[in-house]
Amino acid sequence: MIASMLKLSRDDCRKLELKDAYSVHRIVYSLFPKYDDSGTRDFLFADKGGDFNYRKILILSHRKPLTPENGQIESKEIPESFLDFDYYGFEITLNPVTRNGINQTTIPVMGEENLKKWFINKTPALGFAVEAEHLQICRMGVVNFNKNKEEKKFLHTHNTATFIGRLRVTDRSLFTKSFKEGIGRAKGFGFGLLQIIPIQQ
Repeated sequence: MIASMLKLSRDDCRKLELKDAYSVHRIVYSLFPKYDDSGTRDFLFADKGGDFNYRKILILSHRKPLTPENGQIESKEIPESFLDFDYYGFEITLNPVTRNGINQTTIPVMGEENLKKWFINKTPALGFAVEAEHLQICRMGVVNFNKNKEEKKFLHTHNTATFIGRLRVTDRSLFTKSFKEGIGRAKGFGFGLLQIIPIQQ
């Protein structure tokens, strides 16, 4: 796996018309031309925001991204041993929704306590456990964007929340899959990248 950081100056952002989640999606996808016609995505990303000088986008991919026409990118290989620890500090932005059992429509999960329960209930299948007392939730809200500037009525909306805390690995293979493939829905729009830092016990 390869970790990359794309840095965009204010001038780069202006040239690329970086204004919303879809424009970030478009910029990142331009760095990974498809291998074939299957459209299989082999990368994840998270918009880390920025300061007065730079906007930063973190990317995790199976192959090295192209050199962008605008901006700077730095990439490095992630050693397999990086996933061998038992404890990690983590941050992840997710699209928290549940499915209506009757017609399978998605329902946003709202409220800090409901979000905590929703996330903790998901973790066994993801290969790790988290401690509720150390779990923080921030940047709750919605992300709106239009794919087509001319079609204002086709507004795309994603519920969003960022989870921060400490995890303990309970199933190595599931944990590795969660890291490499991402978690949850809307991964093509910057959700689901599990950002981790090993913790020595």
